[in-house]
Amino acid sequence: MLIHTALYPKIHCTQKVKSVNSSVSESTILKDVPFHSQMQNELNQLKKRVIDPLSSSNKFCFCCSRRHVMAALGAAALLPIHPSHASDVSSPADPMAMLNRLHPPRPDWYEEFYATAMNTSMKSYEAEIEGYKSELFANLRGQAKQILEIGIGTGPNLKYYASEGGTSVYGVDPNRKMEKYAQAAAETAGLPAANFKFLHAVSESLPLRDDSVDAVIGTLVLCSVADVNLTLQEVRRVLKPGGIYLFVEHVAAADGTALRFVQGLLDPLQQAVADGCHFTRKTGKNIYEAGFSNVDSRQVVLSTASLINPHIIGIARN
Repeated sequence: MLIHTALYPKIHCTQKVKSVNSSVSESTILKDVPFHSQMQNELNQLKKRVIDPLSSSNKFCFCCSRRHVMAALGAAALLPIHPSHASDVSSPADPMAMLNRLHPPRPDWYEEFYATAMNTSMKSYEAEIEGYKSELFANLRGQAKQILEIGIGTGPNLKYYASEGGTSVYGVDPNRKMEKYAQAAAETAGLPAANFKFLHAVSESLPLRDDSVDAVIGTLVLCSVADVNLTLQEVRRVLKPGGIYLFVEHVAAADGTALRFVQGLLDPLQQAVADGCHFTRKTGKNIYEAGFSNVDSRQVVLSTASLINPHIIGIARN
């Protein structure tokens, strides 16, 4: 999810637009670190302080973990913080269970605040990327009647593809307050109400049957899902054989650049204030390794995206 905030200085990036092919080279993903005995002892001490908050041994420690720092930042910003489940995801028993696990219920005021912010703060970004999206979504014409959009949000993409006759759209989003904005965008795009269904779910557990849609769309989604690889496997599961996945995602800048350094520095804060969005994910690698029969993408830099650069734009065929 892309968020513009005054907390982040604007960085002028001079990187040229370039193509990305299947030989994408990115760093190896680190495996989970075992939970060793020292961490267990620290957890026991923490439990003791929680159980007995008036204990004389319950003193403040400045050696906070990153999660404590993120929680403090979130408290200062008055936003509810939930721990990441990226390394704690297994196959879901059902979509609702996975939704509650990965996106625990937020207060209504927060869900509404976030939905309203997304509906009003993205205009300059959408204006700049319009040409790229128009070209990308042209691939749907005459090719897709059953379409799923993951992370549909307020529905900014519907105007590009929802007006073609006979099109039916499923829109998935974990924020239930996005529904009214997405429905309004569908109506503006000319999509009959009967042909649009908003599904309150997470992309890691899509409430659709196998081989049920012609196309899946995801724009600025994989930066904030709990499990990128599980999401991509769900995309492949619901796609019909030969179906297409259209994506626009922001990814980490090239290693060794000033932009990549700043992204790494601010990544924990970004996750806290932008509902789990990561600056430093190398999502292109995940897409190329997800098992699609063909992936074609290119890389672009957007002036309105500031730290959320570069972007990858492309099509993957199931």
